[in-house]
Order: sequence, then C-alpha cells, then structure tokens
Amino acid sequence: MKLRFWPDTLYGRLVLILVVGMFAGQLFTSTIWFETHDNRTLEIPARLFASRLADTVRLLQHAPDETTRHAIAAELADQRYRLQWIDTPATAPAGSLAQRTVSDLIAGVIHRRLGEPIEVRLLDVQLRDETGRHHGILSLFNSRMPSGDFHLQLRLPQGEWLDVQANEGQAGMLTEPGTLVLDYLLRIYLVRLTAVLLLALVAVRFAVKPLKELAKAAEALGRNIHRPPLPVTGPLEVRTAAQSFNSMQEQLSRSLAERTRFLTAVSHDLRSPLTRLRLRMEMLPDAESRERLRGDLDEMEAMVGATLDAVQGVEITEARHEIDINSMLEGLAEDAREAGHDVSVEGRANRPLSGYPRNLKRCLQNLLDNAIRYGGAASIRVSDDENLLRIVVSDPGPGIADEALLERVFEPYFRVSGSRNGASGGTGLGLTIARSVAAAHGGTLTLRNGAVKGLEATLALPRDGRAAELSWKIG
Repeated sequence: MKLRFWPDTLYGRLVLILVVGMFAGQLFTSTIWFETHDNRTLEIPARLFASRLADTVRLLQHAPDETTRHAIAAELADQRYRLQWIDTPATAPAGSLAQRTVSDLIAGVIHRRLGEPIEVRLLDVQLRDETGRHHGILSLFNSRMPSGDFHLQLRLPQGEWLDVQANEGQAGMLTEPGTLVLDYLLRIYLVRLTAVLLLALVAVRFAVKPLKELAKAAEALGRNIHRPPLPVTGPLEVRTAAQSFNSMQEQLSRSLAERTRFLTAVSHDLRSPLTRLRLRMEMLPDAESRERLRGDLDEMEAMVGATLDAVQGVEITEARHEIDINSMLEGLAEDAREAGHDVSVEGRANRPLSGYPRNLKRCLQNLLDNAIRYGGAASIRVSDDENLLRIVVSDPGPGIADEALLERVFEPYFRVSGSRNGASGGTGLGLTIARSVAAAHGGTLTLRNGAVKGLEATLALPRDGRAAELSWKIG
C-alpha cells in the first residue's frame, strides 16, 4: 500500500529525506545539549556540596581519635546531610557523562580546599524538582530552582570510609524553565530546521532541474522527433542519460526515415502492377466484371496513397513558424466552396500561432473533409484567448450514435460505417493523422455528438507550445 505522506515527485522525496534526516540527527545530538544544561544545573549544588564535604573532612582528619571523629560526624549530620561510617565501600558505577563530570568536580574542589587528593566514589547524582520528586532531566524544564541529590563514599586520610548522602540547592539562584524550553525549541529546532528546509528546497530543486529538462525533452520528442538534441550538461549521471537520450532520438529518427523510404518504395513498386491490372481489366469483354474490378483497383490505390499520406502527415520535418490561422482557415474554406460545398467561418484568431504550417494545414483539411463527407457542409468556429486557441469544425450530419465509438474513430483504418469503400467511408486515417498533428502542437483531440444532430470537432492548441487540452466535439 502506498504511503500517504510519501511524495510522488523525486523533488518532494529528496526534500522529505533531508528534512527528516536532519530532524532525526538533531534529536540524537540534542542529548549533548541536555547533558550540558544538566551539568550547568548541577554545577552550583555540586560545588556547595563539595565545599561542605571538604570542611567535614578537614574537621574529621584533625580529630584526635575515632570516638571524636564519630561524634563530630554525628554533630555535622542533618536531614539534608547524612553521614554514615562504613567498613567496605561500594564499587562506583561507570555512570553517565554528567555523573563523571560531577564526580571530577567534587574531587577537584576537595583537592583544592584540602591541598591533597581524597578518593571519592560517586554512586549516584540526580536532579530534584521543587516538589521533591526526581524527574531526571525534565527537572530542567519544570522547576525554577532544582536541587541536586548526591550519594558518594570517600576515604579519609586515616583510612576510614564515610558514606555521604546530601541534598544541595542553587544557593538562591533561579532558573527560567519556560525560557529554557523556548530558547531550545526556537533556536535549535525551529531556526535550524527552517534553515535546512529552505536549503533543501533550493538545493534539491537545483539538483533535479536536469532531470526535469530530460523529462521535458522526452515529452517533446513524442511531438517532434526532429527536435534539437538535448544539451549534455549537469552531473555525470545526467550527462550519461542525456547522451543515451540523444542516441535514442537519432536511432528513432533513422528508423522513421527508413520506414518512410520503405513505404515509398513499396508504393512505387505497387503502382506498376496496379497499372497493368487496370489495362488488362479494360480488355475484359464483360462490362459488369470490369466495373467491379475497377472499384477494387480504385480502393487499392486509395489505400496505398492514404498509407503514405498518413506516414508523411504525422512526421514533423519542418521548423516552427508563426502561422496566420485566419488566412489558413479562409483558404481551406474557399477551396471547399469552389468544389461546391457549403463552408462558413466564424470568429478570428487574435494573433499568429507558433506551429508547423504544413502539418497543421493537413490536420484542418482532414477535419474539414470529414465534416463534408458525412454532413455535406461544414461550419468552422474560432475562439482565442491568452493561453488557448480553439477551432471547432462541425457538420449537420448524423453524428455517431454509439458513444463508445467516439474514441475508436481515432484508430487507424477504423470507420463507423464499416464500409471499405473509400468514396463513402474514407480510408480511416484522417482522424488518426489529425490527432497526431494536434499532439505535435501540444494539444489534445476529442469527439462528441451535438445537442441536436451532427458532429463537432474542437481542436484546442496551446499558445505556449506546451501540452494542453485538445478536445474534439462530435455533435
């Protein structure tokens, strides 16, 4: 099942990976920040505790005998400073970085105060909030004056071991947990992640830009195989892909050229036997047989010619030009009128259209011929705006009753009537060529039946040359 939060684009995926990776890394490295603030919060209680402990050791080491030492220890002890004599010390745990730092701090203070080192084993150290509960590192955020609980064992110069448990505060200093949280979240998470997000958006966009250019080139190749080769720039992987793309384009171009030459040669070779058949047909004594053979030969020649026209019609072999759509449509309509057909043109294009003149004229001619063939007349309506030019070719004919066939009529050699008679049903290639030419101009083509009768064909061509909606309406 596809994850909803996983973007569909490579751009989005790379940005998400970078941001999530940075956030995860920040979560791990934030422990360093917590350790640092934990140490800073414990520093004052640890120094107070170490100073008090150093004074205790000084008094005890100057006591004349063991009884006096024990009496002094009992006198110095209270609820927040408990002293107990032990025979065997416990093994100090490895502890965290904070515990090791506090242990070194206490030992250092005692050493400086007494002038000699004292063996200290820190067994435990914790922060306590103002309610007296141990919340661990969360005490940094929910208490204005957290205190430190210390449990250690030290060895006196006389060799005796003393177990000490004490609680020390901040000596009147207050912390601001709310400010601390805001400072941490704002400066470390929000600011840093915002910076990473902006950097990822810019860097990833720059990194995937060559891939977008490659995708645009692949899309353009489908419309014009003779387009200029893709520039071989960018990272090594992109340059390799561009070289492969250009090589593929060259091979496809050669293949299509070879196909055209092959079909042209076949057409040329077929015309000779067809001409001989036509001569022999005229020598037949039976008039009815001659007429049937004449119809078959006419259809064969029409099929050969239409096949060649289809190959030549969908190939883009010319450069883009600014096309005067109004003059092109008026010229096509005038030619149809001279042939005795009723053709009208309504509306005008606001400005020339960038495209391939020969192919676009072929597309419009096929639409006009299709309308005249099935409707006896044609109406051309033009609408133009800033982004899209629409040319609607309609006829008053019967249309297509079966809605399911509105898309199938674009298939090569498919005709709704089912007739193979070129005079009545055409060759079945006109709409195929028209849609291919429309796609080459970045447009789309659809068909639909009219509200009353007839067939409408709407050709929509984008003004910027990119893919846009192209619909044919058959009425």
